Amino acid sequence: MAETKPDKPGFLSRLFGRKAEAPVVPEPAPETPRAGGHPDTMPSPPANAADDLTAAPPTVTTASPDTTEEDKTPPELAGADLQPVEGLDPEGTNPQEPLPRIVTEAGLELRPDIAAADLPAPEPAPAEILPSPAPEIKPSPARGWWQRLTEGMRRTSSSLSDSVTGLFTKRKLDDATLEELEDALVQADLGVPTAMRITEAIASGRYNKEISPQEVKTILAGEVEKTLQPVAQALTIDRTKKPFVILMVGVNGAGKTTTIGKLSQKFRQQGLTVMLAAGDTFRAAAIEQLKIWGERVGAPVLARGQGADAAGLAYDALQEAKANGTDVLLIDTAGRLQNKVGLMAELEKIVRVVKKFDPSAPHATLLVLDATVGQNAMSQVELFQKAAGVTGLVMTKLDGTARGGILVALAEKFRLPVHFIGVGEGVEDLEPFTARDFAKAIAGLEATS
Repeated sequence: MAETKPDKPGFLSRLFGRKAEAPVVPEPAPETPRAGGHPDTMPSPPANAADDLTAAPPTVTTASPDTTEEDKTPPELAGADLQPVEGLDPEGTNPQEPLPRIVTEAGLELRPDIAAADLPAPEPAPAEILPSPAPEIKPSPARGWWQRLTEGMRRTSSSLSDSVTGLFTKRKLDDATLEELEDALVQADLGVPTAMRITEAIASGRYNKEISPQEVKTILAGEVEKTLQPVAQALTIDRTKKPFVILMVGVNGAGKTTTIGKLSQKFRQQGLTVMLAAGDTFRAAAIEQLKIWGERVGAPVLARGQGADAAGLAYDALQEAKANGTDVLLIDTAGRLQNKVGLMAELEKIVRVVKKFDPSAPHATLLVLDATVGQNAMSQVELFQKAAGVTGLVMTKLDGTARGGILVALAEKFRLPVHFIGVGEGVEDLEPFTARDFAKAIAGLEATS
């Protein structure tokens, strides 16, 4: 009997001091060939954790000579190019088996048995979300002057219509009604003479009769137009005088500097060369504002530091404008209250200095009036006319007040030309004054005919 050698103890046996049993190698489970010809290989775990760690049993592959006929790769798949099917392995899922394809003359095709399988439909790719197209912005139609005027004067016309036309609703003209009408017209700042004339026109031939509100508006517009027609005069630039000097005066906040900018642009559109003189040396903001307007309209601006002598600056501006052949020179002045004697004396000094250079200058002295001040505008015209010799009026901010009727009272008393009126901030909101349009706008009529 041959001598049997004892089994060599394993690592765990040697470690724990006992002999390890001979490992039992289980029979390999039948293998299923994978679609690609590579069977799954999983090592069998040891039967007991205390046993020796042994190598995994050998596995059989399609290349092994022991592979059975039924486990071998079909001949038609021998040269297949294995590729994943699109849509069956979406991003973020577990890996999937590649499906075999057959190489044919037409290209790669799936096996018939796999092509007929009930495969899940591929998930559609998320639709591309495109930003919503920006809404088409259609430019607002340009508003004509009549539309801007009526909208700007709506507060005045509404106040006047409510107080005047409301008196004649289901009432006959009698002494009491006519007296109330006259009071309403005076309170609307139209002035006593104009109020009396309108009242007489309404009462003429209609005493003790009913009258419609529309008829009252028509009579009101007609009488206002008669008062304003003589003063509605355009500002004419005498091109034989170079420069044509325009002195701008008015109280603080009336809008002198802005009006200068708007007039400059209108003159430039007429083909005239323009120069601006920043004579409001009391406010640094006024100097900067005028410089901005000069850049905007393409007109040079002569300016000095804050506190500089305004009369000396006006003289220098005249010299430079004369040397350059400038058509129009607009001189800004500091806003001053009409009841401040010292400030009004400085304005008189500017006029004297300008006349030393050109006895005919200034060729126009425009008083800028803020319509919101109402009856206070009457004293402004009176005092500025004495100090600077006002030759024409510019009424601004008619869109911000219900006191637009003051222009009628000014025309009635002073008979000064009204050159421009303003109903907004834009350049196009300052336009030459026309009596008929103003009269119909203040009466609340909707047409210019």
